[in-house]
Amino acid sequence: MVKQLHLAVMEEARNRWDQLTKPPGSLGKLEEIGIRLAGIQGTVFPSVERRAVVVMCGDHGVTAEGVSAFPSEVTGLMMQNFAGGKAGVNVLARQMGADVHVVDVGSRCEVEIPGVLRKKIKSGTDNLAVGPAMTRDEALAALEVGRETARNLSADGVQVIALGEMGIGNTTPSSAIAAVLTGHPLAELVGRGTGIDENTLSLKGQVIQRALDVNQPNPQDALDVLAKVGGLEIAGLAGVVLGAAEAGTAVLVDGVIAAAAALTAYRMEPAVGAYLFASHLSQEPAHRVMLAAMELSPLLQLEMRLGEGTGAVLAMPLLEAATRLVREMATFADLGL
Repeated sequence: MVKQLHLAVMEEARNRWDQLTKPPGSLGKLEEIGIRLAGIQGTVFPSVERRAVVVMCGDHGVTAEGVSAFPSEVTGLMMQNFAGGKAGVNVLARQMGADVHVVDVGSRCEVEIPGVLRKKIKSGTDNLAVGPAMTRDEALAALEVGRETARNLSADGVQVIALGEMGIGNTTPSSAIAAVLTGHPLAELVGRGTGIDENTLSLKGQVIQRALDVNQPNPQDALDVLAKVGGLEIAGLAGVVLGAAEAGTAVLVDGVIAAAAALTAYRMEPAVGAYLFASHLSQEPAHRVMLAAMELSPLLQLEMRLGEGTGAVLAMPLLEAATRLVREMATFADLGL
């Protein structure tokens, strides 16, 4: 069960921010961040010193339709890259003082990679353009992998978890999820992913429409949507969101794939929304729509579309700034006013 925020503590925190040596509200979103973190952690002086990014990995049967610029083998190669500390998210996580946890929940890679937690539900989803991506039970199993991951990190003292992922072809299921759960026109949601050309972009839209027609996912049943047109790493990340919120841990949402996972979790349990922070605005068009559906406002806009959790990790210093300001700034009373 998702923990409710500590409303009385949030009111105390709001009063503390108003007493700091500045005009009320002048630190904008930083004040909102600080107040919400206070509500999450139950203290006027929250901390985000212990940080982690969870990178869920999975492959997609829909790549058989030619919707991606890269072959599925790249997922396994990138898992090795993460394990070796050489991917973009590793570099940024080192800078931000965050631990990287890589989980294989559904890749086609059959080689055990040291440093990658092997929790494989199946070797890639089925082709969602011809039938369900996975069974309901497989989606539930992937959700539980994420839940367990978040629970373990929270029990270990982690105070904020960033959502990261790797899975060639995963902007296709993410766009499908966005279309079903937001009701937005598909044509306004499909983006270029890894950098596909105009013809492939058109094909991608057709493939997603076919998936929606074939599977008829129920917009009132987020698990049905996840199983029919989702991905194993998307399910894993949705589980991370649920598990983190149940443990009382803040979550930084990354780009369009992480947003699809967060929106799925949000539709399963709306109370998780209080724990979500939107790190940045991706160049993928579905991202803005899904953030709006969760009433989230992005902290950064850097024209990024890499995924991996890179944008989420970059937002960690903003959360830290909020915690330091409320703790270290003087109040007017300190000045004798």
